[in-house]
Amino acid sequence: MSESGSGSGLASEEKANSRQRLQVKVNDCKENQNITYVSLIPVQTAVLGKAPKVYLAPFSLSNCKLDQLKGAKALLENNSVLCKRYKKTEIKKTCRVLIPKMNVTSCKEESTLQKSSFDVHIEHNKPQHKSTSDMVILSGDMESSQDGDSDEETTPGSDDFPGLSPYERKRLRNISENANFFASLQLSESAARLREMIKKRQPPELKRKKPKKRENEIGCRRSMRLLKVDPSGVSLPATSTQPTLIADETPLLPPGPLEMTPENQDYNNELFKGFLQTWAGLSKTSSKNTEKRLSGIKSYKTNLNSMVITEDTVHKVTKGSISSMAVHPSETRTLVAAGAKSGQVGLWDLTQQPKEDGIYVFQPHSQPVSCLYFSRANPAHLLSLSYDGTLRCGDFSKGIFEEVYRNESSSCSSFDFLAEDASTLIVGHWDGNVALIDRRTPGTSYEKLTSSSLIKLRTVHVHPVHRQYFITAGLRDVHVYDARHLKPKGSQPLISLTEHTKSIASAYFSPLTGNRVVTTCADCNLRIFDSSCLSSQMPLLTTIRHNTITGRWLTRFQAVWDPKQEDCVIVGSMAYPRRVEIFHETGKRVHSFLGGECLVSVCSINAMHPTRYILAGGNSSGKIHVFMNKESC
Repeated sequence: MSESGSGSGLASEEKANSRQRLQVKVNDCKENQNITYVSLIPVQTAVLGKAPKVYLAPFSLSNCKLDQLKGAKALLENNSVLCKRYKKTEIKKTCRVLIPKMNVTSCKEESTLQKSSFDVHIEHNKPQHKSTSDMVILSGDMESSQDGDSDEETTPGSDDFPGLSPYERKRLRNISENANFFASLQLSESAARLREMIKKRQPPELKRKKPKKRENEIGCRRSMRLLKVDPSGVSLPATSTQPTLIADETPLLPPGPLEMTPENQDYNNELFKGFLQTWAGLSKTSSKNTEKRLSGIKSYKTNLNSMVITEDTVHKVTKGSISSMAVHPSETRTLVAAGAKSGQVGLWDLTQQPKEDGIYVFQPHSQPVSCLYFSRANPAHLLSLSYDGTLRCGDFSKGIFEEVYRNESSSCSSFDFLAEDASTLIVGHWDGNVALIDRRTPGTSYEKLTSSSLIKLRTVHVHPVHRQYFITAGLRDVHVYDARHLKPKGSQPLISLTEHTKSIASAYFSPLTGNRVVTTCADCNLRIFDSSCLSSQMPLLTTIRHNTITGRWLTRFQAVWDPKQEDCVIVGSMAYPRRVEIFHETGKRVHSFLGGECLVSVCSINAMHPTRYILAGGNSSGKIHVFMNKESC
């Protein structure tokens, strides 16, 4: 009995020791900044039967803490390790499972550590006890890719498996190596599939095979006209390869005087003959009426308020857009002239009724008429300048348009009278040249041609008192020249105005004293300069904010002085309702001409009578609007 009791005591002690040896040992993580090792020992005894299976379940540790991780419970059927049957008897053994190397993705602020946990599940063919693994704590060090990758395999040793034969240890070592091999193989296959997904495979270029032509195939029908074959089958004669000359849409009119033939009236009409006699009989206004004086601003406003527009003072005169205007200085009759972009010059006598009988249209030019003036020496002469390079004088006493100047190589932009008796003229060209014309000499050529410092020249205007000075408006600058010191090449200006930021449309001296200059610029500003002393700089006095953006289809605005009131300028407006505005040199608005239903378009070009309160405005459809006081109506 004592022996049996002692034997049972020894058996219980060995059983307790074996239970203690089968406890889970979790190895501490080795602190190595290059390689990460994770070693696991199952908590309970794993009973190896005929066909044990090990399932690997990956999971992410990016949002979990290391000491709160639990083994995954899901079983993956794809990752399994099959163990061969090596013994029929149940052998209780403990094994150490090597966790494969983990990929670590690091950044500047944080790194995401990915780890894997495995649940070991063993199945038997016979009904046996099924064991589950408890919570396994995994820990690992971050792996640095700079020092290289290294893997370490740990195999079961003799200390971990006491009481096993060498054959059993070898079999367990083979099982552990097979598990590690299949895990690494699975990772390599995943990496290969990932590389195939990233790699972009471009499909090979497929060359389309051209179909072979059949010998007896019927071809497509072709035009006999394109084949240059007559319908009867006879080939047409070869055409000449000489280039065909395209006729100019706007050919120049022949040089020399042109007969004054109206396009809208019969030349032999008695009304037209009476019209010519009326214009020829107009004499120069008396000195009493043409005395230049500056009226007060109050009386000036009163007279402007009395000016009205009616249906009888609105009519279409020219076929195209109006680009220039002039009002005859007659004191008894109201005569208005308009130059159009089509090259026409229209005359309207508002005293003739019905108004259609007082309108006559002529064609002295082939291109736009940019400038139009009545002669100061003889009001029966109307001078017109065109882009076609010609300057003509319409003499109503003779009924012809005489040719004063002709330059087919350069287009003309503007002109003005250099002398008081209109015997000499100054003509500006678009290319920046300036020509001096003397009407007393025979021929149609210039007396002197000089090149200014401007690339383009839009307007030319002579000082009303000191007539040797003239002002020019270019693209961005305004220059003042002395006609006595012009050179054939490289004439330098006396004064340059460089305050403008965009294209300039016009620049004019004040009509009585010439002490002011008004400019119209595309930057929506009207500028007034002090030109009382031309020997020094011209200071800027006033900048008037005004919309000058007319667009593509409207003629550009040009602010002009009122011949009766040299401190006030007249300019068209884009505001609604449509109007024509007058500004004082201080920048204040003096008056706005509103026409109601009679004025529904923009009057870009405007002209004022030199002594009477008559304003004529032209729009881009060839229509003239006339404002006049009630006494003149």
